[in-house]
Amino acid sequence: MALHPQCEAFLAPGAGAPELIDIPIATGRAGAYADMTISGEIAINVEILDRFIPGNTADILVRIYRPPGENIKNGMVYFHGGGWSYFSVDMYDAQLSSLAALTDSIIVSVNYQKAPEHKFPIPHDDCFTGLKWTFDSAESLGINRNKIGIGGDSAGGNLAAGVALRNRDQKLFPIAYQLLIYPCLGLDFETDSYKNNAVGYGLSKRTMSWLWSLYLTRPKDDENPYAVPLNAQDLVGLPATIIITAEHDVLRDDGARYADKLQSAGVPVTYIDYDGMIHGFFNYGKFIDAGISSRIEIAELISEALA
Repeated sequence: MALHPQCEAFLAPGAGAPELIDIPIATGRAGAYADMTISGEIAINVEILDRFIPGNTADILVRIYRPPGENIKNGMVYFHGGGWSYFSVDMYDAQLSSLAALTDSIIVSVNYQKAPEHKFPIPHDDCFTGLKWTFDSAESLGINRNKIGIGGDSAGGNLAAGVALRNRDQKLFPIAYQLLIYPCLGLDFETDSYKNNAVGYGLSKRTMSWLWSLYLTRPKDDENPYAVPLNAQDLVGLPATIIITAEHDVLRDDGARYADKLQSAGVPVTYIDYDGMIHGFFNYGKFIDAGISSRIEIAELISEALA
């Protein structure tokens, strides 16, 4: 269908503005903080606290969202988007406090180190460390160890998929589900969604290709499924998966192709493509209603997975 009017209005002020690839990385990072209310209101009944955990190459900031009640909670480890190079946990208070309340989950959001200063595998390792810390700390956090999922959007969806594969291979933790919101999963820039949405929908084909180049270190990384999950030859044994995509997004076919591969491997998959939406809509709740309503739908799917 056509671009949703709210998405059209959201994009209009930036028409003709330079893309991320055309401005200094520091400028792009600073610009992300221009409107800290872009995702909507923070759930007032959810406690938010920060702490640092030890990682392989640095201490890692994690932000923890705790819904009210003394009962043992569900859990989620979340990895934010931003092309592996931008954003931080600061941009996700509205989205994750809402999901914490809606799913009765304690959510641990991992502020992994960013490319290009810290290329693959460092962001991936930081996220895996966040997963391990959450499972190891489940009792002290008040989380049911058997009901911990992982999730992420865009580059965070890539990190979540890679972490799930590594965890499956190492047979470490009983991940209950993986939530992948418009994830970037492959290096094929000639899919229909890349061609149809190459320019004019926020995230361009040119910028997405450049972001991949900032993240990957060596040519052999292109074939590593922990970095490029669509390269995985075997998806058997992965957790139940929820994949969300947007119709007008270069990454739409990445999510659709991964859903097909997972289903072929016998993994339970729920795939939803949001008509008329653009990349990032989950983060734009102040301007795009689906950024809010999608949280409710995602929460219902998480509850089904946990049941």
